[in-house]
Amino acid sequence: MKEQVMEYASGNEMASIAIKQIGYDLMGYYPITPSTQIAENLDIMRANGETDLVMVAAEGEHSAAGICYGASVAGGRVVNATSANGLLYAIEQFPVQSGTRYPMVMNVVCRTVSGPLSIKGDHSDIMYLLNTGWPILFASTVQQVYDFNIIALKLAEQVRLPVVVAYDGFFTSHQKVRCYRFADDKVVREYIGAKQEEYPFLDLTHPITVGSYMNEPDIINNRYQLHLAMEEVDKLLPELFASYQEISGRAYGKVEGIHNEDAKSFLVLLGSSYDTSIEAVEEMRKEGKKVGAATLHVLRPFPGKELSEFLGCGENILVADRQDSYGAGGGNLSLEVRAAMQRFGSKARIKSLVYGLGGKDFFKEDAKTMLLMAEDITQPDFAYYGVTPGDMVDTTTKKTEDEPLFSPITREMTSIGANANLNAVTAMPGRIAPGHGACPGCGIPVNLNLLLRGIEDPVVFLFQTGCAMIVTTAYPRTSFKVPYLHNLFQNGAATLSGVAEICYRKQQKGEIPPGDIIFIMVSGDGGLDIGMGSALGTALRGHRLLIFEYDNGGYMNTGYQLSYSTPLGARSSTSHVGEKQYGKSFFHKDMPQIMAATGMPYVATVAESNPVDFMQKAAKAAQYAKTTGTAYVKAISACPLNWNDKPATERKVIEAAVNCCYFPLYEVEEGVLRLSYDPEKTGKKIPVLDWLSMMGRTTHLQKEQYREVVERLQLETDRRFKELKKRAEQ
Repeated sequence: MKEQVMEYASGNEMASIAIKQIGYDLMGYYPITPSTQIAENLDIMRANGETDLVMVAAEGEHSAAGICYGASVAGGRVVNATSANGLLYAIEQFPVQSGTRYPMVMNVVCRTVSGPLSIKGDHSDIMYLLNTGWPILFASTVQQVYDFNIIALKLAEQVRLPVVVAYDGFFTSHQKVRCYRFADDKVVREYIGAKQEEYPFLDLTHPITVGSYMNEPDIINNRYQLHLAMEEVDKLLPELFASYQEISGRAYGKVEGIHNEDAKSFLVLLGSSYDTSIEAVEEMRKEGKKVGAATLHVLRPFPGKELSEFLGCGENILVADRQDSYGAGGGNLSLEVRAAMQRFGSKARIKSLVYGLGGKDFFKEDAKTMLLMAEDITQPDFAYYGVTPGDMVDTTTKKTEDEPLFSPITREMTSIGANANLNAVTAMPGRIAPGHGACPGCGIPVNLNLLLRGIEDPVVFLFQTGCAMIVTTAYPRTSFKVPYLHNLFQNGAATLSGVAEICYRKQQKGEIPPGDIIFIMVSGDGGLDIGMGSALGTALRGHRLLIFEYDNGGYMNTGYQLSYSTPLGARSSTSHVGEKQYGKSFFHKDMPQIMAATGMPYVATVAESNPVDFMQKAAKAAQYAKTTGTAYVKAISACPLNWNDKPATERKVIEAAVNCCYFPLYEVEEGVLRLSYDPEKTGKKIPVLDWLSMMGRTTHLQKEQYREVVERLQLETDRRFKELKKRAEQ
């Protein structure tokens, strides 16, 4: 057994340590809770010079999967991490990689699949991977996360398949426990061995083609070879578990369980719930109950033979699933257990139970109840556990479900001439309620209210995922007095275009009253990185709607990872500052100019420091959105929590961003650019460093060692502003 040291760490931290010790070449990633910490931890290691891992921050999980695939084809050792809808967004890439037989490892930190949106842990994501041709290891403990990451790469490279290491989000991923790692990275690397490439893609003297077009009979042969590879995994895993035990002292099998020697009733479940079930089993056995429990460490290839042998003497088996295969009478785990037990001749009564969805806690008492349900012949074969009925009456407002929470806002109430009489704006009724969960000093409510003050027509909102959505719609409450819809980051604009087109069609057919409605998509927190393709497609098609982006300079709702709008040099949880790293390494994306390049009729930038300009542009954007095509308005939006400044000073920080020309105010109307404010003419222009010095995320740039970074940002800021002025003059 090799020397090991104790760590007090979480599953995500142990995954990061394993990745660092393995010495991977590249990680393509996109932040999604609860897997994000893996990339964050590795970025800290990069900043401190502990790893030379190349980390590529993609604009979405689909691209992250493509980056990883390309790197693995090129011969690199590659790793990724994702969760929930991020996994689903990238899913078409996974059969591509297994079908062309390129190894890598992906950590799936299991989480609820939306909708509705939930970031807590269950198994509704990992089951989508069952048919993608990836072997899947499932870790029940933090220690197993570390160990399985090491075993997974050795497995992947021996069978030439990509491998998943899955574990429970927030339970295993975030909870810290005592566990062990190898003291010397060389031990890990020697166990895995040197990478072998049978057909090196970058061998230019022997060029190969990867991913050919196939018809029958070649495609069935390809799939048969993939089947054979999975059979090889099945045979190889016991050997790998045994060889790993020799160096670690920790023994693993495809199936783990207790008291199969005489148990008549078994509870079978995945992940962190297994440890809880052990406690319940031991207590019940002291009471004379012949009960046992089992879990699986391998989902693909499914260990049916091993599981049926372990449960051989069981008469009553209850399989508890943290997901449901809707309409199939059970979750995927229970369906596969049923099939395996029947295949290998078991006569046991098997029941399926769906539990723990959305991260609902699982206690020892729950495990005891389930074991009693297993042997209770009156219990149905399939049921949900832990469902609670709703209350028809809101106890705080005394309203029934049929009563509206807010009085409707009529067209007459908002038609007060906001464009002509600025004082009348204050009398316009708010379309967003005062109650929300935003942080003190957050710019989102301020910017939304300024936007709406300039729009007299009725509005319909679509919010992409982000802080603005999270803090305003926590079920069963809402902050909106107008129609509101949520969809995920990557598809907001396309979704709203569908809403708008049906509205116009219904108006034409006389099914709903005529009249102008402003359809507004609200995006922020980096939403127009992953969602840029959808937004550009909507603009190019020319749907009549308004895209409003609050730019707070990062993926704030997932813990401030870098986005493409984060300033050069800024510190974030995936662009740390250290001996080898100075913060974000590339310039911020100029989204207004990208949108203007589509030829859309109206593009504008706004800031709360210039409220009159803000509301006038909002009114103009609404006019174009209801008459001509897609309009786009971008506001710089304060985030005191992650900018690391004071909420009371945010107006000054925003004003400084405008005055240093980092965030210039202008509009592009029918292709003609007009500057709304020129700080050079008013004598208010300041250096970019003055603005950077006002925020904790960039105060390190005041140091002499980062002068070159600041100079680069100043030059680029000046170049962009000079270009805007030149276009405005012409």
